[in-house]
Amino acid sequence: MSTLTATGKGAATREAIIDRAYGIARSAGLEGLSIGPLAQAVGMSKSGVFAHFGSREELQLAVLDAAAERFVAHVLHPALRQPRGLPRLRAIMEGWFDWGRQSEGGCVLLGAVSEYDDRPGPQRERVLQQQRQWREQLARATRLAIDTGELAADTDPAQLAFELYGLALGVHHDAGLFGFDAAAERGRRALERLFRAYAPTAS
Repeated sequence: MSTLTATGKGAATREAIIDRAYGIARSAGLEGLSIGPLAQAVGMSKSGVFAHFGSREELQLAVLDAAAERFVAHVLHPALRQPRGLPRLRAIMEGWFDWGRQSEGGCVLLGAVSEYDDRPGPQRERVLQQQRQWREQLARATRLAIDTGELAADTDPAQLAFELYGLALGVHHDAGLFGFDAAAERGRRALERLFRAYAPTAS
């Protein structure tokens, strides 16, 4: 077997482990990951899993990164095809609402916030990094909407990013309890009210 083939096979195995671990973490959380049951689920030995992840912590970080990549691919990348301004912000939020439906069983990223918000360590640092990056993406989209004149010039991008985040959390919370369609519709109505509050005429 060539080195290239072996490397490709190793990468595929690593991705398969992460994919299964991601599925477990959606319902059990990152702290619910255990090397033994995971190895059994993917048909490997514990030592085989450890060959790809030297520790449980490394596995948790890899799953966090995978979750962030999936989120960005589902929410941000499609929205970037929309014109700058409110169309892009609306697309971001619509994708974010839909993420709650796609991640049925639990969102690894939101779960990680609850798991590590008060637990110092590499996992918390990774969660903080991811959350800050996402807030900055929301703030950047807001600044573009200010530039297009669709939001008031004195709009605070960080504040609006905070409010958009809270709105998405509300939709995700209600979707599990009352159904996605009802939650998403309320979310859209609240989003438009928020945009009206920040419209140039409102300032």
